[in-house]
Order: sequence, then structure tokens, then C-alpha cells
Amino acid sequence: MTDTAWLSRTELLLGRQNLEKLMSAHVLVLGMGGVGSFAAEFIARSGAGRMTIVDGDIIDPSNRNRQLPALATNHGQSKVQLMAERLQAINPELQLRVVNEFIRPEAIARLLDTDAQYVIDAIDSITPKITCIQTALQKGMTIVSSMGAGGRLDPAQITVADISKTYNCPFAQQVRKQLKGLGIRKGFKAVFSAEQPGKEALMHTDGSNFKKSAYGTISYLPAMFGATAASVVIRSIIDEPA
Repeated sequence: MTDTAWLSRTELLLGRQNLEKLMSAHVLVLGMGGVGSFAAEFIARSGAGRMTIVDGDIIDPSNRNRQLPALATNHGQSKVQLMAERLQAINPELQLRVVNEFIRPEAIARLLDTDAQYVIDAIDSITPKITCIQTALQKGMTIVSSMGAGGRLDPAQITVADISKTYNCPFAQQVRKQLKGLGIRKGFKAVFSAEQPGKEALMHTDGSNFKKSAYGTISYLPAMFGATAASVVIRSIIDEPA
């Protein structure tokens, strides 16, 4: 018998029918960094019955300022495995598929070959992200995509809109440009900030894992992006406008 006592407050807000929709849903979360780790936790705490989480990275000391699983005691450990333990401690009945691999463009078709109806794209590098969005749209999956959370401080400027309506986000601009080349101009929701990113917070990287640059981050902004993305999916599951 499924134990739903821990979801009593959720049921009080949403009603039994909507709770059962959540318990029947399968959500795929791609990326367990600052955005994806919090999104995954909020999806699990909503009562979603099935989840797939994907990431191939390990905890680095620099992750501790913003990533849910990152602690001083677990440097070098797998992010996705740490998140799996946490999610199943929240809901032991959660049917959880754990994929411990880097999200590369050539792996996207396989990763999205699933019956998950909902996708949270928390990928922070352009090429795999574009492939993910294109593939999800082709498959008719409901996808919400996180744009850039770095270089910003004001949570009140976090916004959800169709990708075509995003602005003041260099990362979203790159996404729009590359999708336009594929004939995609709109059709999925993006979480972005209308706050102009601080140019002084930008650093260039070695280009590994399809990532050439990164912004400095504050503890709460990626988490709030994750919460917002999770809310879009949850409201989609229960047929509430998001």
C-alpha cells in the first residue's frame, strides 16, 4: 500500500485527484547542478511517482556555494548518486532511474527514449542543450528549459516565458540563435532572469564539456531557477496554468 500521509499538506492544497496525477507522473531531470538538483528535490517532494535523473559529474569544492548535494565531506563523489540517496530518503516509494553519465549531444536521443512526459532541462552547456530541446519537441514532450542563472542577484526578476520572449540573457540569446538555425523559434517555456548579468562576473573556461565560459553565482539564484522550473512541471501535470 502506498503511504501518502507525508503528502497530506500537498493533498490539502491540490486535492486528491491532482495528487494522484502527480503520483502517476514520470519526470526526467537533466543535470544535477545548482538548478537541476533543487528542481529534482522539489519534484520529489511534490509526490511525483517516477523520476529519471541524469548527470555524470562529481562534487567539486566550487559547487558548495549553490548545489544541493555539495558538502565539504563529499568532494569527488557522484552528484547523481548523492541526489538519488536524498530523493529516496524523501520518498522511499519513488521509482527512480539514475543515469550516471555526462550529457553529451550524441547521448540525448537515448536519454529521451523514455515514457517520461515531462522534462526539466538544467543543462548548462549549449550544444547538448540545443540537442535536448530539439529532440524533446520532436517527441512531443513537455519541456521547461533553464537559461542562465549566473551573474545575477535579484530573485524578483526570475521569469517564465516562451523562449521567443526571453531577453537580457546572453545564454538565452545563444539558445534562440541556434534553435532558429534548426527552424525552431518558439514552443517551449524557459526560466530566465530579466536582470542584466554583471559583465565583471564572467570567466572563460577551457571549453571542456561544451562549456566555454561561466558566470559567478550566488547561493539562492540557481535554487530559485530550479524551484521555478519544478513549479512549471508540477502545474502542467495538474493542468494548472503556468
